[in-house]
Amino acid sequence: MSTDTENEQQETMEYVRAPSVRYIIDIATLFGIIGAFALITTAIVLGGSPYAFIDLPSICIVIGGTFGITVACYSFRDVGTAFQIVISTVLYHTRSPSSAALHVLKLAQLARQKGALSMEPYVPRLTNEEMLRKGLKMLLDGSTGDEIDRIMQGEMKAAARRHTRTVGVLRKAAEISPAMGLIGTLVGLVQMLGNLNDPSTIGPGMAVALLTTFYGAVLANMVFSPLASKLERNSSEEALINQIHVMASASIARHENPRRLEMLLNTILPPDHRIEYFS
Repeated sequence: MSTDTENEQQETMEYVRAPSVRYIIDIATLFGIIGAFALITTAIVLGGSPYAFIDLPSICIVIGGTFGITVACYSFRDVGTAFQIVISTVLYHTRSPSSAALHVLKLAQLARQKGALSMEPYVPRLTNEEMLRKGLKMLLDGSTGDEIDRIMQGEMKAAARRHTRTVGVLRKAAEISPAMGLIGTLVGLVQMLGNLNDPSTIGPGMAVALLTTFYGAVLANMVFSPLASKLERNSSEEALINQIHVMASASIARHENPRRLEMLLNTILPPDHRIEYFS
């Protein structure tokens, strides 16, 4: 008898198994940024001496100044969190909205057929679906659908605020780095104009002074702005997945028909990701 029960539980686990989550490298981000740097580097090498584009004081002014002013605008914790999230934009786990919707529909059907408690052995396995795991734990603890919806909506807003703050850090850094480049250029020009006794030094001095503007423009337009845009895109995808999980948890707690849940999910899914599970 116990063997039959274990086999039934195993079959249930396979039926409602979460969609596979794969951690992959975002090729588009790496290709775009590295490709742009490669093109500029190629132009520099073909145009003359690449060592003329390396100036340590200019690098210190742009990078150090950008970091310092960004921290002054936010905090060390915000900047550190932004760095961690930026790393996750390069190495991230893929999740399809349609596969997430199909997954929660299977859970809803299981709960309707066998009761909500039938999902209890399955919840600890949701290590990569934090929002769904929290919602189902609240369901198993006896929370109502309205309570789950209210609390999980708060969780979603907190996650959205965290990502919005990180995007703000990157946008601010993109604003500051060209300004620091301009400041470095002004410093170089003042130093150059203060030493006009030797006209032969004017050209090299001007070139070094302009390097800070070059560094600032590169950081702003080739690093900070692209990463901020990519993070906004990833945040919108994560918000959609979280919304699916919140709607499913609340619907199961309200004992709603899974067909109604399917209809509700299709109202928030993009047209090319809509599902027809019960059709």
